[in-house]
Amino acid sequence: MTPDILDQYRQATCSGLPGRSSRSIRDRARSAILITVAIAIGTVGWSGYVLALPAAMLFPMLWALAPSRGIAAFVSLGYFLAASRGLPQGVANFYAADLWPGLLLWLIASASFLIVHAALWTRRAGKAPVGRYLVASVLMALPPFGITGWAQPITAAGVLFPGWGWWGLAATAAGLAMMTSRFWPAAILVMLSLWLWSAAVWTEPKLPEGWKGVDLKLGETLGRDASLERQRVLIATVLRSVGEGISTIVLPESALGLWTPTVERLWRDELQDRDLTVIAGATVLDGHGYDNVLVAISAAKAEILYRERMPVPGSMWQPWRILTGEPGGARAHLFANPVFEIGARRVAPLICYEQLIVWPVLQSMLHSPDIIVAAGNGWWTSGTSIVAIQQASTVAWAKLFGVLLVSAVNRQAEGE
Repeated sequence: MTPDILDQYRQATCSGLPGRSSRSIRDRARSAILITVAIAIGTVGWSGYVLALPAAMLFPMLWALAPSRGIAAFVSLGYFLAASRGLPQGVANFYAADLWPGLLLWLIASASFLIVHAALWTRRAGKAPVGRYLVASVLMALPPFGITGWAQPITAAGVLFPGWGWWGLAATAAGLAMMTSRFWPAAILVMLSLWLWSAAVWTEPKLPEGWKGVDLKLGETLGRDASLERQRVLIATVLRSVGEGISTIVLPESALGLWTPTVERLWRDELQDRDLTVIAGATVLDGHGYDNVLVAISAAKAEILYRERMPVPGSMWQPWRILTGEPGGARAHLFANPVFEIGARRVAPLICYEQLIVWPVLQSMLHSPDIIVAAGNGWWTSGTSIVAIQQASTVAWAKLFGVLLVSAVNRQAEGE
C-alpha cells in the first residue's frame, strides 16, 4: 500500500468502523432492554393485584424510546403477550385441547395492539409521540380495535386517582402522554408519589347495603346442566346466603343456564313470601343465535335486565357466521343497555369479558350509575390469573368513579 492509502485505511479502521460497530452494539442492547422491561411491566402490571396496575403506565415511555418502528412493534408485542399470558392455558382448558389453539389465538389477539402502536410510532421528538400515543389509546379503547383492547394502562387511573371520576381519567391520560415526551422522568416521579400514597391509604370498594354477591365452584357444569335438580341446588345456595338485611343476591354469569318459562316459574315459586331479588346470568336462545343476559327474579316478577354488549370473541361472538349465513353464536349488543335499574339504584353491568376492556365500563359511567355488578364464569381460567385480572380491573374502575361494587364468579369445581 502507498503511504496515502495506508493512512486512509488506518483512519477508517481506527475512527470509523469501530465507532459504527460500537453504536450498533449499544442500539441492540438498548432495544433488548426495552423489550425485556416491556415484558416485565406487562407481567407485573397485569398480575391480578389492583395496586400493581400502575406498573403498566411505563409502557408508553418504552414505546416512545424505541429506536425504530420494528423495535416499537416488539416492545408492544412483548408487553401485550405478557399481560395476556393466561390466554393459551385458558383456551386449552375451555376446549379440552392442547396449547396450540390457545397460542394461535394469543398471537391473533395481539395483532390489533401491535398494528396500532407500530403504525403510530414516530422517530420525531417533541409533541408528535404525545399526540400519536393518545390516538393509539383511543383506538384501542373503542371498537373495532377495542374489541381486543385488553391491558390498557389507563385502567390504573382508579389506583392513582380514586374518587376523581372523569377528572382522574383525564389526569391519567395526561400522565401517559407525558411518558412519551422528554419529561418522562418527571412523569415517573409523579406517578410513583401518587402510587405510594394510594397504596398507603387504599381501601376496597364497598358493597351496596342489602346486596350480596355469591361465588360458586361448579366448574364447567354451570349453565350446561339443565336439570331441575341443579336449579334446586342453586336456589338452596341462594337461600343459605340470605342474611339479615339482604334483599338482593347476585349470582355468576350463566348460573341459570337456558332461561325458560319452567326455570322462571320454579324460581318464583321458591321465592314466594320472601322480600328477595336474585340477579343471575342466563342464556336466551332463538333461531339465529343466543344472548348472554342478566335476569332479575323475585316472587312478583322476572325480567331480562341486560344483554351482553361484548361476548368473548371467537368462543362466543362469531361474526363470520353472518357472512356464511350460519346460525349460532352469541350476539354482541355493543352500545346497547349500558345501565339498568333495580328499585332506586342505577346499575352498570359487566359480564366476564367486558371486565377486561375499556369502552363498556366508560359507556356505563356516562350514565352515572350507583353500582357496578360484575358477573363472570371463570371455570376455564384455572391455572391462570385471568379472573384476578378481571376483578382488579373492576375494582380499579369502581374506585375511580366512587361507585359500589358487587361481583360474583364461578370457578373450577374443587378437586378437578
